[in-house]
Amino acid sequence: MAAAVASASTAGVQLPERVVFKTEPETDDVTSPDLGAVVKRDPVVTLISPLSGIQPVTWAQDHRIAVSTTGAVALIELACDVHSNKHDMTMHRTSIPVRQDVLQLQVGPAHELAKAKDKFSSHPDPTINQAFMADRVINPHVGIHRGVKYTSWSPLGCDASGRCLLAILTLDQRLTVHNSVKRLEWNMLADLTDSYSRRLAARGYARKDVVVGDDDSAPRPAAADLLDLEELRRRFRMQTPLRMEWSSVYTVKHLAADHACREAEMALLAVLMENGDLVLWQFDLPFVAGGQPAVYDVIESGVPGATGVAWWEHEGGDRRMSGLIVGSEAGPVTIVPVNMARVKGYFTLRKPVVLWPEADRIPAENIRCVPVFHPVRKTDCSLVLASRGCHVFWCLLMISPAGLNVLNAHVPAAHPLPIVSLAATRHGGVAVYACSMDGAVTKLSPRFAADATVAFSQEDVLPPDAFPGRRTLAVAVSPNGAYLALANTQGVVGGCHPVEKTYQVNFVSLKTTETAAALLLKSPAQSLYRMADLLDLVRWKVVRDKAVPPGLMDEVDGRIRASDSAYFWRFKLFLLRMLSLSLQTEPADPRWKPSHEHSKAFLADEDEDEEEEEEEEEEAAAAAAGEDGEDGRTRKWVKVEDAGQRMTELKAEMKVVETHLIREHMKKVLGDVYLNIWSAVNTSIPTCGLVDYLSEEPGDRAAEVLIGHIKKKMQKQKFPERCSLCVEVLPFSDYKQTVCKNGHIWQRCVLSYQSCQALTFKRCLLLDSVAAEPEEDAPEWIKKILKGPCPYCDSPMI
Repeated sequence: MAAAVASASTAGVQLPERVVFKTEPETDDVTSPDLGAVVKRDPVVTLISPLSGIQPVTWAQDHRIAVSTTGAVALIELACDVHSNKHDMTMHRTSIPVRQDVLQLQVGPAHELAKAKDKFSSHPDPTINQAFMADRVINPHVGIHRGVKYTSWSPLGCDASGRCLLAILTLDQRLTVHNSVKRLEWNMLADLTDSYSRRLAARGYARKDVVVGDDDSAPRPAAADLLDLEELRRRFRMQTPLRMEWSSVYTVKHLAADHACREAEMALLAVLMENGDLVLWQFDLPFVAGGQPAVYDVIESGVPGATGVAWWEHEGGDRRMSGLIVGSEAGPVTIVPVNMARVKGYFTLRKPVVLWPEADRIPAENIRCVPVFHPVRKTDCSLVLASRGCHVFWCLLMISPAGLNVLNAHVPAAHPLPIVSLAATRHGGVAVYACSMDGAVTKLSPRFAADATVAFSQEDVLPPDAFPGRRTLAVAVSPNGAYLALANTQGVVGGCHPVEKTYQVNFVSLKTTETAAALLLKSPAQSLYRMADLLDLVRWKVVRDKAVPPGLMDEVDGRIRASDSAYFWRFKLFLLRMLSLSLQTEPADPRWKPSHEHSKAFLADEDEDEEEEEEEEEEAAAAAAGEDGEDGRTRKWVKVEDAGQRMTELKAEMKVVETHLIREHMKKVLGDVYLNIWSAVNTSIPTCGLVDYLSEEPGDRAAEVLIGHIKKKMQKQKFPERCSLCVEVLPFSDYKQTVCKNGHIWQRCVLSYQSCQALTFKRCLLLDSVAAEPEEDAPEWIKKILKGPCPYCDSPMI
């Protein structure tokens, strides 16, 4: 293994309390730090319960935020609302309450555990009985700290709707996995603490899995006595979780029932136990209610006093490797190999890799691993970050033909007080945000030098008077680095701590609108839903200025002419919709206020006299201004006419974009029909209706060829849809809804264009469209169509 060390400027030299590494900014890079981009955004989310746990704020890839409190996990979802012209961010709130029942870990037979508790609680040695009675894991009746200890979000695509799963670890050592159903409702899918406890009991609480056979030659777990204090503590420590982290989504091959080799997706949840063991849980995707996660592997890390864990996943060219980064209380940071033989294309480390060897008694916490591209070496590498006291430890990992190169050092005295929260993002440039005990938030930006060294520039994210009288406790950055969430509380008031503190979650923007638009245009994901935080910045700009940023619409049109990608068509539709909303004026009277225009009651003559007097006053005011009432009314009418004409033009342009997106999606659906049917078959997709609708607009060569192939397979058979109420034919005259002869109106599925006549259906996350639920006996290719996102906004169907 080839290794490198830090330069002498950061090792062996006494540095001042606060060090700033300065580099020249890159003027031609849109990912350079934005000046003046930090702006406070509303609303401020108030928490009911105090914060609890470690890293209490986490931000998921599907733009949901989990806040750990003493009573529940407060969940906040950022939605880029396309139906509102308000300047504030749109937030949807819900929560997952903490269970109130007491969890007692099982370490053996109940009578043996009771006997052991009686022995050690009445032990004559006070160093033994007091330490035993004060252990809240062994004796939960002593007093349990209610609350959430840690939360971890899975990557996108892990649940049935294509969103993220949430793993929750409570302070009473209960580890569960949850998913959201019906938009804001959450269900528990698995209790990993209970499953692992039963697994340990089945193998006799041995250190490793032991194969027990029928013959006497098979190894069996050695008998142990619970009256041994060390054995009792070992059994509790081996099933006490400390942290957990999700891996990325892996593709594996498995043998199906028909002996065919098929590909499937899975994700691993690494759980760090108190004794240093790493338990890897395998979740087959999509993971739904009723599924049972399996234990992928149990790894003995050998790290004493483990403090944190993070995944190291390297993908560069044909080299793909994976491992688990484990920190310790003593200070060393190690990568533990993970056997990925079941995953295609992954290699396994031969032995553990020590990233920081020195045991200086400074614990390594808040471990993060960010994939970066080295601009000098022109290669992919990994940047490992961890907080160690008031310093930030960093390690750069590069794979070369000579082996794994390790370059490590510290950013000394990043804060005057210990760092309690660390967040990192790589979208739009790598940026690290560190929060200390005093509430100060600092941004660290890495810069790569020609000699392969890394320097970090430091800058304060928030001005001193950003949140007066409040102290920041944790930070989290959005998936694309557009927003920073800060959980804070009241500080010292009048030299004393307040008796009752209020806890809030505030949001500040980290990028300017120009940078957000540039990142949206260069997005490799090509999905508006994945870039919703950047999209919300653009929405805020359009609604506030009532105009699209200069040159953005022309740039989008240029990208459409160059690639004709559906992503840019959706981006253009979003800009047109937000511009249309920004030009709309709110009604003078509230919508709930009744109108007297069609009232049967007669108005009093006094009201008519008052209206006549008001009209006379308006005409007199217009005459005094040098223009008569008729001219004034004409000018006002012309102004309203201009606004109405502008709205008409916007609606017409939006209609053109929507029609293009729908036609392209129709051709994709017909392509799936052509590839999956061999003859005229009556499927749930209105094939003939789609063919007739696409034939109305001539000149589309791709549609004409596809229609010709479909007609040959259909053999002049129509298979019309029928109304479930009156059995009349449902015509395909509109892609949004259909009406039978008797006036029964049915919404059409935006994914398959079938009529939604069932009692249940799915709806887009932004309420743009509806989709049908797949039938149980439907073929797999139709189920795959109905699992797609919304054609208008890329949002999942829920």
